[in-house]
Amino acid sequence: MSATTIESSRAAERPDTIGVVLVDAHAIVRQGLRSVLEREADLSVVGEAATPAQAVAVVAAARPDVVLLDLRLSPSSDNEGIELCTRLHQAHPELALLVLTTVIDDQLVLEAIHQGARGYVVKEVDTSELVRAIRAVHRGDSAFDSRSAAAMVRGINAETAAENRRLTDREQDVLRLLARGMSNRDIGRQLFISDTTAKFHVSNIMRKLQVSRRAEAVYVASKDGLI
Repeated sequence: MSATTIESSRAAERPDTIGVVLVDAHAIVRQGLRSVLEREADLSVVGEAATPAQAVAVVAAARPDVVLLDLRLSPSSDNEGIELCTRLHQAHPELALLVLTTVIDDQLVLEAIHQGARGYVVKEVDTSELVRAIRAVHRGDSAFDSRSAAAMVRGINAETAAENRRLTDREQDVLRLLARGMSNRDIGRQLFISDTTAKFHVSNIMRKLQVSRRAEAVYVASKDGLI
């Protein structure tokens, strides 16, 4: 079977089934997935692709309900799969994208979801879990195996922590003066604010950077590239 395969005639014969397109660089993986999925009465593989360009063409021609997508479509990068996810979601917002991959990384899971994937499962899942995930994303739900769900939670927590550390423009002004060794009174005079307001900003900076001393705030901010 060629890397690019479209079976629209078969889909037409089974209009009540969930049409699935398989996107994976390895023919043997696609063949194995096809064999597993087509044992299910409500699933029909309507196309296959090995590259992003082939996937775009197959999805446009076969109009599947679900795309089962590996993120690693070349040995050197995971970005191709993420970029393909973005392209397919933008071109077909109604399409249910389900990532099926060997790559498990906190930020990668989160990025796939940000770029339109409805679910993320690793290839180690058993067949019944994979089938449940396909049905779930088809009906508009999310689908994650235990490892990818944990990775997503860690990624969300990391994003939240980074957001909580973000300084306002005024706090950055105060931080730069803090790095010059200025007291609250000197900072206030420099910025035309009261000593109390300067102290308030310094306290906020230390809270956001999770430090207890002014010198620590300067060190952490310098290490994080904030000053």
